[in-house]
Amino acid sequence: MAEQSQGKAMQVDPELVRQLATLLDDTNLTEIEVQDGERRIKVARNITVGAAAPVYAAPAAAAPAPAAAAPAAAPEAAADHPGTVKSPMVGTVYLTPEPGAKPFASVGDKVAAGQTLLIVEAMKVMNAIPAPRAGTIKAVLVESGQPVEYDQPLVVVE
Repeated sequence: MAEQSQGKAMQVDPELVRQLATLLDDTNLTEIEVQDGERRIKVARNITVGAAAPVYAAPAAAAPAPAAAAPAAAPEAAADHPGTVKSPMVGTVYLTPEPGAKPFASVGDKVAAGQTLLIVEAMKVMNAIPAPRAGTIKAVLVESGQPVEYDQPLVVVE
């Protein structure tokens, strides 16, 4: 973990590395990086993204009717809804933390402010998208494995 910076070895704070690793686990992120002046620390968890993509695609194809009905019916109305959570980036959305797992949030679920609703993968980094406020999930407007655009409506929380 030591990096060379102008001929000096960087001093690594093991407690900071432990805290960053704990933060990864708590937020379901795969990577976190902090910088303090010249010092930069990156903590990453190994995941197999290549194996996850086909598994995510299969459930979407297996049940297109129920999942497709909600996105097709409400995108325009959802964009204007005050509880709409929009994508902060371009990427691929995943509704579960891993293949075969229970979704982060489903229609009818009560969520707390800050609770992870879904993940948007951008440039091989998994970004947790939190609930902006406490409420009930009224609509999930995307399917797992679907590409999303910046500012695209993802979920409606009332």
